[in-house]
Amino acid sequence: MNNPANNASISNTAPAWEARIFSPGWRASEGGHVAVMEPATGETIGAIGVANQADVQRAVQVAAQANAGWAATPFDQRAEVMRRAATLLRERATEFHHWNVRECGSIGPKAEWELHATYEQLQMCAALPMQPIGEIYPSTLPGRINHVQRVPLGTVAVITPWNFPLLLAMRSVAPALAMGNTVILKPDLQAAVTGGALIAQLFADAGLPEGVLQVLPGGPEAGEALVQHPDVAMVSFTGSTAVGRHIGEVCGRMLKKCILELGGNNVLMVLEDADLDAAASSGAWGAFLHQGQICMQAGRHLVHRSVAAAYADKLRARAEALVVGDPHRAQVHLGPVINRRQHERIDEIVQDAVRAGARLLTGGPVSGPNAGLFYRPTVLADVGTEMRAFKEEIFGPVAPITVFDTEDEAIALTNASPYGLAAGIHTRQPHRAQQIAQRLHTGMVHINDQTVNNEFHVPFGGMGASSGNGSRFGGPANLHEFTQTQWVSVMAQGIQYPF
Repeated sequence: MNNPANNASISNTAPAWEARIFSPGWRASEGGHVAVMEPATGETIGAIGVANQADVQRAVQVAAQANAGWAATPFDQRAEVMRRAATLLRERATEFHHWNVRECGSIGPKAEWELHATYEQLQMCAALPMQPIGEIYPSTLPGRINHVQRVPLGTVAVITPWNFPLLLAMRSVAPALAMGNTVILKPDLQAAVTGGALIAQLFADAGLPEGVLQVLPGGPEAGEALVQHPDVAMVSFTGSTAVGRHIGEVCGRMLKKCILELGGNNVLMVLEDADLDAAASSGAWGAFLHQGQICMQAGRHLVHRSVAAAYADKLRARAEALVVGDPHRAQVHLGPVINRRQHERIDEIVQDAVRAGARLLTGGPVSGPNAGLFYRPTVLADVGTEMRAFKEEIFGPVAPITVFDTEDEAIALTNASPYGLAAGIHTRQPHRAQQIAQRLHTGMVHINDQTVNNEFHVPFGGMGASSGNGSRFGGPANLHEFTQTQWVSVMAQGIQYPF
C-alpha cells in the first residue's frame, strides 16, 4: 500500500494558521486555541484557534459586508476561483495528505481518495454558476412575462465533522460559494487543520475576495452561535442525529433553511444466491474502511440463514488479514479511532453483544503497551435485534451479522431502524434487488456493491433520522439547496386596476 504521508515534505516553520482562525485573514481568536493531537500517538502536532460567540458575531458582520459584492461577481469569475482552488488542491496534495493522516488517523489511500473526490467537487462547482438559473412561466395576463430565477441566500454556515473533513466541508463550501453566497465554515476541532485551515488558505490563494469565506474552528459554543444568529441565512450540518435534531428545531423556529446529513445504521443484505466472495469483500470494505468511522458504514450485515456461516467465515478471514497501526509510520489498513471516548464506546457495544449471546469471531481492542486508540476489525455473529450492536450506529470497525429467513423479514429488519441512509444488496438477480430497493426506507441503495459510495454529481442523502428534512448534496441538488427562488414579473406598460 502506498502511504503518501510518509514522504511528505512539510516545512518545520510555524504555518500561518498556527493558533489562529481565518476571519478574515489569519488572526488570534477571542476563544484562545487548543492543541492539535495525533490520535495514533497522542502527540501534540500543532495548535489551532478556537472561535467563541464573539468571534462568530464578528465573522457574521464581515460576511454581511461581503455578501453584495460576491453575489454581484460575474459567474465566470466565480467559476475561475473554483478552478484555481482545484488546481492548488492537487498541487498541495502532499500537505493535505500529511495532515489527513496525522490529524485524522486516515490511511494514505483514504487520504488520496478524499482529496481526489474533493477535486471533483470543485470542478463540478466551477460549472454550477453557468447553469440556467431561471425559467419563464406563462401568464394569464396578456403581455406579462413571469421570470423565476435563483438568487443567493446570503451567509451560509457550514458545520462539519472530523471523519472526512476535507470532502464533507467542500461539498457545501464550494457550491455555496459558486452560487454567490458568503460562507462561515466551522470544522470540528479534531480535524480543524485538514477540514478548515488548509481550505481557508487554499481559497485565499485562489483569489477569493476577503470576507467571502471565513473559517472558525470551534465547539458547541461557536456552533450554537452560528445556528442562532439571525443574519445567517442557512445552516449546512453534517454530524450526529441528536445535534441535527436540535439544529433543525432552531432553524424551523427561525424559519431558516438547513441541510442535515446525520447518522446511519446501514444494512448490507446478503441473499441466499449471492456471490459470497463479492459480498464478503463489500462487507469488509463497508464495515472497516477508516476504522468504520463513516456515516455510510455497513453497520448491520443481514445474511440469509442458508449462507450465514459461510459468509461469516469469509468475512472473518478478510478481517484477520488486515493490519492495524499508525498510518503515518507504517503501511496499514486501519489506523486509530479518533479519541478515547469513542474507543471505549465501541468496545462497550461489542462486549454488551457478547454478554447477550453474540459470538466474537475475531477482533476486539488491540492489547499491549502500544494499544493506544487502535481497535481490530471485529466480526460478531448471532447478533440479535435487541442488541445495541444491531440498533445503534457503532462508528467503529465492527461487522455485526444478523440472520434472516425470508425476503420480507430482511426488508422489515432493514426498515426497523430510524436511520435510512444507505443499503447494499447482494444477489445474482439484480431485478429482484431492484424490487427490494423500492421497499426500503433508505436514500441510497447499491446493488452488488457496498454501502460506502459517493459520486459528486449524484444527489446524496438519506431518509428518516439519517436526513431529517430530505435534503441532498451533489449535482443538481446543489442548485436547489444553496439558492432561493425569486419571481419577477414584467409588463411593458403599467396596468390600470379598478381602484
